[in-house]
Amino acid sequence: MKTKPGRGKHDYRFFEDVYEVVKLIPAGRVSTYGAIARYLGAARSARMVGYAMNKCMDRPDVPAHRVVNRNGMLTGRHHFSPEFPMDERLRREGVQVVDDQVQEFEKRFWDPQRELL
Repeated sequence: MKTKPGRGKHDYRFFEDVYEVVKLIPAGRVSTYGAIARYLGAARSARMVGYAMNKCMDRPDVPAHRVVNRNGMLTGRHHFSPEFPMDERLRREGVQVVDDQVQEFEKRFWDPQRELL
């Protein structure tokens, strides 16, 4: 699963690797773009993880709402439908969100480096 993002056709494989990691984030927990990138061996590719999250909004099997920025902010919230926004999805899983910020972020943080290795 550990691949470095490339350009063009290689991005697809990286995105699929990202989705496989995101699927492992348990309900009630959150991870970050950077933590996922580091796990995949592409530490400088947090932005690419963000692009992958943007591209998977039509994939209900990928819980993109569980991926936040390094400070626990819901920076991807504008990509979710107004009918079922990112913060509402997290609240339904027991994650408290105030002003687009995950509360008790350190407690909720799921690091694939620790959890999967």
